[in-house]
Amino acid sequence: MAKILIVDDEEMMCATLSTLVERKKHTATSAMTLKEGIDLAAKGDFDVVFLDVKMPDGNGLDALPTIEASPSNPEVIIMTGFGDPNGAELAIKCGAWDYIEKGFSIKEITLSLDRALQYRKEKQEATLKRKPVQLKRENIIGSSPALNSCLDLVAQAAESDANIFITGETGTGKELFARAIYENSLRSQEDFVVVDCTSLPETLVESLLFGHERGSFTGADRAQNGLVRQADKGTLFLDEVGELPMTLQKSFLRVLQEHRFRPVGANKEVESDFRLIAATNRDLDAMVENGEFRSDLLFRLRTFIIELPPLRERREDIKELARYHIDKFCNQYDLPSKGFSPDFLETLISYPWPGNVREFVNTLERSLTTARFDQTLYPKHLPSHIRVHVRRAEMEAGTSIVTGETGQSLPKLQEYRDTIYAQAEKDYLQQLMEKTRNNISEACRISGLSQSRLYALLKKNAVARTN
Repeated sequence: MAKILIVDDEEMMCATLSTLVERKKHTATSAMTLKEGIDLAAKGDFDVVFLDVKMPDGNGLDALPTIEASPSNPEVIIMTGFGDPNGAELAIKCGAWDYIEKGFSIKEITLSLDRALQYRKEKQEATLKRKPVQLKRENIIGSSPALNSCLDLVAQAAESDANIFITGETGTGKELFARAIYENSLRSQEDFVVVDCTSLPETLVESLLFGHERGSFTGADRAQNGLVRQADKGTLFLDEVGELPMTLQKSFLRVLQEHRFRPVGANKEVESDFRLIAATNRDLDAMVENGEFRSDLLFRLRTFIIELPPLRERREDIKELARYHIDKFCNQYDLPSKGFSPDFLETLISYPWPGNVREFVNTLERSLTTARFDQTLYPKHLPSHIRVHVRRAEMEAGTSIVTGETGQSLPKLQEYRDTIYAQAEKDYLQQLMEKTRNNISEACRISGLSQSRLYALLKKNAVARTN
């Protein structure tokens, strides 16, 4: 007997779904608000959650990651009273089992529930049979739900030999995740070959990738294997694959399909049995629309997708990240271990980190250099632009959070921080859509966000769009 949670503000819908569930000999629990549903999911042991999108106290899609991360890790079926293709895409990409309209027949809803329960049962049985393995995750620090979801995908990717496509903003750690997949895979004893597509000179790109024979061009005084051949039996990592020249994309597509290629100046083809991992911070769908990237190559690249969250969406990891890297730099520079003050940590958490983990780590290193002979890190050790940004955000948000005639009553610090960040995020999105005149492709290019991520943020902040 399965336990089903129904989160919907319509009494009729709750009653209908409860009857459906009980006829299948399962137990049903209903919640009329999003908060109540989240609380029940956190405390209960549910197998499936029916989650409405339009709730009186929030959007069900925004609560999807929280409910999925609850102790019982339930399968979530999103319910909506209106069709929304973008919402369906977002729900499925966030891990929802299904996305169905309330107008669907009882038979269709029952079928979705039955299949979700069957999948859950098979997954649990497979988990019991599988021997626990400690995932190698060097320098990937944190335990937030967003990060753990990505690490689960790393574990899945490591067990297969499929092409992996890693997306995320600049500095989110795409190469770290690529190496984690490699280190946990069956190819971990072979080479991990990195190709930085941003630094490939167009005149020599074919030679660098595919190799060349002696005398094939001026300066080729000896034969040389290319990077693709060096990755034979191992893993080839194409970093910033969006920068791969159009002239080479067709050739590389064939290499992916056949694992055969002809070195420059050679008469015969050679083989390379490599596993491909590609990464980019660009929106390749928009590039395909603009004729800047081949659609057939994109289809081949993204067999298995891992989308890394920006640091501002996993702020609960910042304390652990700070401790890890401060200790690491102290050891590297032969310094005594340093502590950090509460306001130093609060400043780190409040800053949005547009450069993500890379910027965060560089900032800590700079702070340690500034505080070389100090025992404790304080905000004054941080770069001035970070302190100015946080202080300005606090002052700009002050009028909206101070209440009462005396102006002395303040919210809790976490609420205060969330208010500042939420308003800044919404302001940015409104300016972005105004500047691009609601052109989603252009907005993705400017912001560095993927299309699905941009849609999610627009929906979350109720920013109007016409595209």
